[in-house]
Amino acid sequence: MTPNEDPRPVREDAGRMRLEGALSHRIDEVEREYRRLKRINLSLMIGLAILLGLGVALVSVSSRYGLPGTVAELVAAKQFMVRGDDGTIRGIWGAAEDGTVRLMLQDAGGRARVKLDLLADGSSGLTFADSAGQPRAVFAFLPDQTASLVLADAAQRTRAVLGISADGSPTILFADRSGTTRAGLGVDSRGTGALTLVDRSGRNLADPEPEQAPGVEPDTSPAAPPAPPRGR
Repeated sequence: MTPNEDPRPVREDAGRMRLEGALSHRIDEVEREYRRLKRINLSLMIGLAILLGLGVALVSVSSRYGLPGTVAELVAAKQFMVRGDDGTIRGIWGAAEDGTVRLMLQDAGGRARVKLDLLADGSSGLTFADSAGQPRAVFAFLPDQTASLVLADAAQRTRAVLGISADGSPTILFADRSGTTRAGLGVDSRGTGALTLVDRSGRNLADPEPEQAPGVEPDTSPAAPPAPPRGR
């Protein structure tokens, strides 16, 4: 630089170069910070997605099997339903609007085969049905302490009844295909046994023939069949 040259342009160029260098360095720092924050945000998003996935899996498993290693203190519902692998309803346990509590088990065809009922009045009963869904055996217990076991045929006619009354008197009755009582055996509360055998005419064959006075015709009117025990 000659003595006559102005030094200010040189100083301005040097200052501009230092400023540009500082700005370039600052821009590099900002870009590095941005890339670092971007990686952190991506890691946070991945971690949040993993946590959400684990939460959904835990809710799904707990809804089907309960929380692992825990036992629920109380499960409340009005009705429970059991389905087979094909979606067929195989069991129902619940309370009806009339106060009846029922457990019903069904076969693969959807026919009720076993029923356990507790009525609102306290009566309870256990029913077994055949492959057609028709009740064939019923065990019942009533609030008056009467219990009975009723067996029916395929035509839904009662064929045998075993019962015990509130005073402890047991009875057993047998009926024909029409449902008419033909034989019965029982013991009353006094300990006296009774046997009833009724033929087709309605005559009780177990009754001894009464002695008839001379000239008096024997009574051949049909004997009334014994009444079945109370119960279902």
